[in-house]
Amino acid sequence: MSTPTFDQLLEAGCHFGHLKRKWNPAMAPYIFMERNGIHIIDLYKTAAKLDEAANALKSIAKSGKKVLFVATKKQAKQVVAEKAQTVGMPYVIERWPGGMLTNFPTIRKAVKKMTAIDKMTKDGTFDNLSKREKLQITRQRAKLEKTLGSIADLNRLPSALFVVDVLKERIAVAEANRLGIPVFAMVDTNSNPNDVDFVIPANDDASKSIELILDTVCGAMAEGLEERKVEKVDAAAAGENGEGAPRRERRRVSRGARNEEAAEAPAAEEAAAEEAPAAE
Repeated sequence: MSTPTFDQLLEAGCHFGHLKRKWNPAMAPYIFMERNGIHIIDLYKTAAKLDEAANALKSIAKSGKKVLFVATKKQAKQVVAEKAQTVGMPYVIERWPGGMLTNFPTIRKAVKKMTAIDKMTKDGTFDNLSKREKLQITRQRAKLEKTLGSIADLNRLPSALFVVDVLKERIAVAEANRLGIPVFAMVDTNSNPNDVDFVIPANDDASKSIELILDTVCGAMAEGLEERKVEKVDAAAAGENGEGAPRRERRRVSRGARNEEAAEAPAAEEAAAEEAPAAE
């Protein structure tokens, strides 16, 4: 896993904050200086925090858990969708459905409805409907696909959230905080970092900056998934060789060996007794 260098962060424009008058005082520890009325983010701190967040996300991916990516702002949508797909993670790039985390069962019902419509199309039930009903169902399916299509595989609450612009996605952050779900986020100088568990101080408005940060975290997650795959293969191989046999099975084998030894002992004693007179 390679963390971007200072120059790469600088080139991507990660250091540009917001106007001084729009700043959030809680971001003071991450601000390097002010230039022409604009706050400049300390990129050394960005690099350190990005490395910390990438390592944590790598371990989450390695354990087989899901991370939900959230970014509904125009310049982040496409990048987030592409990067999340490369590591097989769910994402939300349209409007955040209120209660998506706090009222998760209802969201799952909506996803199931979408699956039911797909099933109707496959088994021919859809063809027997009237033209008006078909139109209504098609529109409903398209609406559900737009908002929930990217989280169709999310069967349980995610283990973490990755957010671009915590100010815009404040409802998502609030829901995650309420449920104790860790939040990873790109935090600009106008945002509050106190609601975020893993703060990555960076410009969350420039697409280059967003892409560089996502490249790093998704690269780390891909490594975690690869390590998980390798460990599974090793475990399977160990199982085939008998090394990974369950404890109960090993116990049964050792017990069988002891029984065989016990059965052989009297026979050995008899043989010894028969040989003894001959020796005399």
